[in-house]
Amino acid sequence: MTTQQIVLAARPKGLPVSDDFRLVQAEVPEIKAGEILLKGMYYSVDPYMRGRMNDAKSYVPPFEIDKPLNGGVIAKVLESKSDQFKTGEVVIGNFPWQTAFISTGKEARKIDTGLAPPSYYLGVLGMTGLTAYFGLMYIGKPKAGETVVVSGAAGAVGIVVGQIAKIQGCHVVGIAGSEEKTNLLTTEFGFDEAINYKATTDMKKAIAAACPKGVDVYFDNVGGEISDAVIKNIAFHARIPLCGQISLYNSTEIPMGPRLQPMLLTRSVLMQGFIVSDFKDSFPEGIQQLAQWVKEGKLKTTETIEQGFENLPQALLGLFKGENTGKMIVEA
Repeated sequence: MTTQQIVLAARPKGLPVSDDFRLVQAEVPEIKAGEILLKGMYYSVDPYMRGRMNDAKSYVPPFEIDKPLNGGVIAKVLESKSDQFKTGEVVIGNFPWQTAFISTGKEARKIDTGLAPPSYYLGVLGMTGLTAYFGLMYIGKPKAGETVVVSGAAGAVGIVVGQIAKIQGCHVVGIAGSEEKTNLLTTEFGFDEAINYKATTDMKKAIAAACPKGVDVYFDNVGGEISDAVIKNIAFHARIPLCGQISLYNSTEIPMGPRLQPMLLTRSVLMQGFIVSDFKDSFPEGIQQLAQWVKEGKLKTTETIEQGFENLPQALLGLFKGENTGKMIVEA
């Protein structure tokens, strides 16, 4: 049996390009006792993957040249020699970018496709939803009546953060990059206000107008000039969950910006970076709560689903151009 793979052809310098990836054919060996043969259905595309394309020490090892990239994948069991899995079951795990692959089953977890569509487990009921939940609830600690600002608000994590903040009784302001996205945030996802940063000449002033009492919680997904403007409006004893810095991921030099520490210091602000695995012991709690909110209709989601396994690299590049609304997924 053969499989298609998408491998890392070269380490990008700045913004990745199509030539940094290569589509190849490979053989799939026969499965052994205890193993399962899987066929990829849905592939998660996430900003953190850009960091793994660099040969740099981080919280997760870098991708290897001429080896498949990997990430969150929903897959169907084609054949099983494991007592734990049956043919036809649907699982989720951190798997290679291949159309078919073998697993020992240790990293695979069965999902309930009766509760929600399979792709939801890569988004609102998966790492995306858990990132939003733990970042906001454990670090942001929102209180009813407070003002929460979310950058990258129309992205996979941001849309969930804003809705959870509304569930907590907060005034929620989202920042996104088009009128279509800002309208979606306020009409479909319950944000009180949304700012199109691409059409705003003075972000500091726009945020001040939307947040007259200051920003109590800033969920930072993007960094850069947007975060500079938000922090200039930060309230006393505010909390800043530092989730992502997508505006800086492709920088080839360290950008110079305002020195923000004086504002953090004099206003007694907490800024804490995190990755979702910091909270792995509490994942069952997060999944249960997210699933309950989805079931109750309090938490909605949206997805950008690209068709075709071979389009995985283009979908990844699209993240850095803001081509997605909600979770970016590729369906094989």
